[in-house]
Amino acid sequence: MEAARELGAPDDGSEDKPSGFLNFLFGSDDSESPKKSAEEDPGTEPVQGKENENRQSNDPKQNKRDKELSNSVEESIEYWHGEDRVPDSLEQTKEVLTEIMGLGASFDIVFREMTFGGTKAALLFISGFAKDVILDEILKRLTYLTPDDLSSDAFAAFMQKYIPHIQVEKSEKLSDAMIKTMAGMSALFVEGEAQVIIMDTRAYPVRGPEEPSIERVVRGARDGFTETLLSNIALVRRRLRDPGLKFELHQVGRRTKTDVAIAYIDDIADKTQVKAVTEKIKTVNIDGIPLADKQLEEAIIGEKWNPYPMVRYSERPDIVASHLLEGRVVVFVDTSPSVMVIPTTFFDLCQHAEENRQTPLMGSYLRWVRFAGIFASIFLLPLWMLFVLHPELKPAPLGFIGPHEMAKIPLLVQFLIIEFGVDLLRMAAVHTPSPLGSAMGLIAAILIGDIAVKTGLFVNEVVLYMAVATIGMFATPSYELGLANRLVRLLLLVATGLFHVAGFVIGSTLFVLLLTINRSYNSSYLWPFIPFNAKAMGAILYRQSVVSSSTRPSFNKTRDNTRMSENEGKKGKP
Repeated sequence: MEAARELGAPDDGSEDKPSGFLNFLFGSDDSESPKKSAEEDPGTEPVQGKENENRQSNDPKQNKRDKELSNSVEESIEYWHGEDRVPDSLEQTKEVLTEIMGLGASFDIVFREMTFGGTKAALLFISGFAKDVILDEILKRLTYLTPDDLSSDAFAAFMQKYIPHIQVEKSEKLSDAMIKTMAGMSALFVEGEAQVIIMDTRAYPVRGPEEPSIERVVRGARDGFTETLLSNIALVRRRLRDPGLKFELHQVGRRTKTDVAIAYIDDIADKTQVKAVTEKIKTVNIDGIPLADKQLEEAIIGEKWNPYPMVRYSERPDIVASHLLEGRVVVFVDTSPSVMVIPTTFFDLCQHAEENRQTPLMGSYLRWVRFAGIFASIFLLPLWMLFVLHPELKPAPLGFIGPHEMAKIPLLVQFLIIEFGVDLLRMAAVHTPSPLGSAMGLIAAILIGDIAVKTGLFVNEVVLYMAVATIGMFATPSYELGLANRLVRLLLLVATGLFHVAGFVIGSTLFVLLLTINRSYNSSYLWPFIPFNAKAMGAILYRQSVVSSSTRPSFNKTRDNTRMSENEGKKGKP
């Protein structure tokens, strides 16, 4: 009988009722009987509801947790503890840490309670950040203590005598202990003391310095910045052993507490500019910057629809050191392998470290070739389209320009398709594994490009000039500048294709006006072209030797404008 009931077979008293399987398919009035009985009997409650109520009743703090709306560590401490001070009881400290830091819920947060010389203490740290060797040495020293060693003032004895570590500080704020623990440090709480000892025992997972893939050079240093702030600062200090080099540390983000360092040379940089950058960073009020320097740039620069970069990014310590000597301000952001150089100009973004690794003559040649590539990446395609649409504008020596046979697709549509195709190819190259990258290039170049031309969809010259413009974009030292130039080229193509001569002239004029009105921290973006400075413009067009550059760039408004005395400059000349 029981087996029959499980299979849905009717029992003796249910001949006229559908079976369990049929009841499941077609429904039955009896299916609502449990609901009706539950509604009719107010004393009956679902089992799950009882379990939830029992769980809430067993945890009286659950309602308080549900009502918490803290936006920072300080607010959370005041919510649970009443004030931002270290409790003098280890048990109370443990309760606060349980509610705020998730002690007991997060497996990597450790609160190790021990007794040293008869005094109870607890060590708070994150297992993934703590350096085992340092903590072992500290604990080994503390285990040898006797009650006589800590008879007078245990906290002072720990702080001044018995902790064999260099970077040690004390604090009375519980928020300091939590924030620095989340940054990788260790906090030692002592029973009966409303203070905490904070020790720098962190060891971040890091990679070794490698040459940046975007700023490679044939000759020169092979080290580059990493994602660790201290390592990046050390790479710069290795090149600038100047006591005037300052690194001011700030934290950005209510939740992330990201370390941000502002670097400058005290007796060279413009103090007004340093103060402006510092105040901008201090006023950033967001929950965090997990994407590091780019989000910080958006917060302090505020340019929403301007395609051109207002700061220069670099991953090379030698480039950053050179800019610091020019009087620039450099912003380091933890977890980012690139730094921001403020202010910058359009011509700064067009220069590469390789030019300064060659002789002045060869460096000037490489610079001119690079300038030609950047110019071609912007104006080559719109000019070619203009000459095709208006052959009367072509100079006599350029009479060969233009397709001999028109393709099935209009020229403007051809350019737009290839533009978007190149961008799609570039994005695919970023996400394609290295072993498959060459295969993808062959597919794009041979199968797509060659077949599109042979079938008559595209003109040969369109593919050719598009390839030249793309090479010019890739030859641009600044990746952000290359993308901005590519967008301007696209807009010029559309304007020229729709409005012909007027579109090209008006578009080029608006492009120059855009660069003219741009200002990078109150500095002209087109300096030294606008405002014109003949000497500085000559230094842009022709790479000068070190002994010829006796002064720093004037647009930085440096306090010390001289690189060397006039007599030293004359001695260096042949």
